Formats: sequence, structure tokens, C-alpha cells
Amino acid sequence: MSANPPLPAFLYGTAWKEDRTAGLTELALRAGFRGIDTANQRRHYFEAGVGEGLAAAYHAGLVTRSDLFLQTKYTYQRGQDHRLPFDPAASLALQVAQSLSSSLEHLGTHYVDSFVLHGPASGHGWSEADSEVWEAMRKERDAGRTRLLGVSNVSLKHLEEMAASHLEMPSFVQNRCFARLGWDRDVRAFCGDRNIVYQGFSLLTANKEVLQHASFVELARELDATPAQVVFAFARALGMLPLTGTSSAEHMREDLASVPMELPRDLVNAIEAIAG
Repeated sequence: MSANPPLPAFLYGTAWKEDRTAGLTELALRAGFRGIDTANQRRHYFEAGVGEGLAAAYHAGLVTRSDLFLQTKYTYQRGQDHRLPFDPAASLALQVAQSLSSSLEHLGTHYVDSFVLHGPASGHGWSEADSEVWEAMRKERDAGRTRLLGVSNVSLKHLEEMAASHLEMPSFVQNRCFARLGWDRDVRAFCGDRNIVYQGFSLLTANKEVLQHASFVELARELDATPAQVVFAFARALGMLPLTGTSSAEHMREDLASVPMELPRDLVNAIEAIAG
């Protein structure tokens, strides 16, 4: 593997795009995104389409593999439909290996930058199955098929139980981020204490009440920015790595234009107060 690329300031999410996946992945790269998030979960993602978009961008000379941060996920069978990327009769460890091999084939690469557990087996806590999967993911990392590891859709309890079990902690936590829950404050605090990068998704779709709030709309107007740009700048001010999944070329450009935006602390506090 070549030297680690810097972590991008933005991730482009590829869920729910079906036959538009290849074209939108290429469009995102043309707009300037250098981080691509996907999953080997055909139910919600078309990972092979992401690979087609990457191949088109390579062919056009837009980017090389070493310019990009590629992130995919292992999803338990319960989160899949019938189009499984592994043998359901195989051990969990073998399923992890089969899923990642399939992802590498889809994406036309011999490694990904981040391999994420797409949600623990239970919402109630970290399980033996999760530990088995996590150990298999660590072996994939040690074999050079991924650089970094992450977990998604986790609670503070999951993370605390990982730590209590003396497991290697993830490099990334990726969660849906709700303003009404303090923008996932407790999980973000845990991550901040342990140098874990928090990736926030659904920042717009999960928080429409904030984006439509009169004081927030006025704040965006005063900043001469779109509400989405303010949310993404706010997320970065809280230490998040944001995801966007927009299908609009204009919104892609606008979202990327939020990267240099820096919000003063009083505005960050004001936005947090909107959600109560």
C-alpha cells in the first residue's frame, strides 16, 4: 500500500442510489469529493456501481486510487436481503473475509482505507458475535486489506463494553446524528476522549426541524450560506467528519464549499440550543 492519504474533510455516502450509483459516484469525484462511503449490503447499497464510478473516474484521469479514501462495511445477515456477499452457513470470521473480498472486487482495489462493522448484532450491548467479527476484521487489517477499522450504528453502551473487554478500539464511529439527542453528545464525548473520529450521517434528513427553525434560517442568511452548509460547518466545529449523500451536482458543490467555513463558538452554542 502507498502512504496513507490525509483523511478527507467530507465523505460522500452512496446508499439508496441503485442504478444511479455509478454516475453519482463519478459526479461526486468530479465535484471534488475524495472520500467515498459504501457497504457490501445490496439491500441499501449497490457497491459494484460504486466501483464502476471509480473506474470511470480513473479512466478519465480525474483521480488515482491513492487520492481516495474508500470505506466499506461488513453487514450481518439480518441486515441483508437475499443477495448475500457471503456464505450464510460459514462462520462469522469467514463471512467477514468473504464480504471484504467481494468488496475489493466490487471496488477494483486490493485494499480499502476503512472497514466498518455496520452495526452490532444486538441493540442491547456488545455480544460474543461482535467480538468474533471484530477479531476477524482486525485480521483483515493486519493482512493489509484495510488500513483502519470502524463501527457504525452504536450506542455508548456498545463502546463502553468494547473498552471494558479491553478490545482494540475503532478508528471511526459512524452514527446517525439527531439534534434532539444532542447531536449524539455522549458518543461524541467518548470518541473525543479516545481520539476516535466520529462520522455523522443523516445530518440534514434527521434534523429537518433545525434546518426549518426560524432562528437557524436567519443565521444561515446572515452567514450568506445555505442551511446545509451551516449544518456541515457546525458538525465540523463539534469535531465530526460529516457525510452527505446528495444526488444534486449543485448541492455537491455547495456542500464542499462549506469545508473552509469556521463558526465562532457563540454560533455553535446557538445552534446546539435550537435543538434543546
